[in-house]
Amino acid sequence: MTDSLPGATAGAHRTAVWDALERARLCGYPLPPHGHHPHFTGAREAAKHLLKHPAVAPLHTLIVGPDRVLMPLRKLALQSGLTVYVPNLKKDGWYWKLTDPAGANLSKMAAHGEPKLRPDGAQAAVLACVAADRRGGRVGKGFGWGARGLHLDLPEFTLAHGLMLREQLPCPADSGVSLIGTPGGVIEIGVLNSA
Repeated sequence: MTDSLPGATAGAHRTAVWDALERARLCGYPLPPHGHHPHFTGAREAAKHLLKHPAVAPLHTLIVGPDRVLMPLRKLALQSGLTVYVPNLKKDGWYWKLTDPAGANLSKMAAHGEPKLRPDGAQAAVLACVAADRRGGRVGKGFGWGARGLHLDLPEFTLAHGLMLREQLPCPADSGVSLIGTPGGVIEIGVLNSA
């Protein structure tokens, strides 16, 4: 948990989370984590737990954010045969349609992906976060495709480290999620469950 105060702004809470993760040395590249969705230690385990969850395992098509912390999830999803749409950061409103695990890395998407205007058949979206709470609130880095909102009427999920979680966010959420994958398991929103 971070030490931000109740009623803190989203910016102040993000900074508190980034500072806590940096102090604990729980992030990989890009460093420092400030200004990014943190690539936290245990992201691969969190991705495995989320993809095995009964609400996610039967799905065949996901939208997954382009953030580095979500690369293990993209790769695992593609290896298991899922179709993954990733927002194209150079062409607003477009997506890369991926079916080949070689395209999981952002720098390889142009070579292994197919540009699409719509994420046809997408059943859910996985967005990165800076912070989340056990009520389903998610706070992103404050800009980018996820901050603009998806407007696709799909279930949304995220991944988080324990230092990124609160019982309740001290600021308004950017969006709501129904599942949070953590290194220790999955938090189901509305269900008493521990990470």
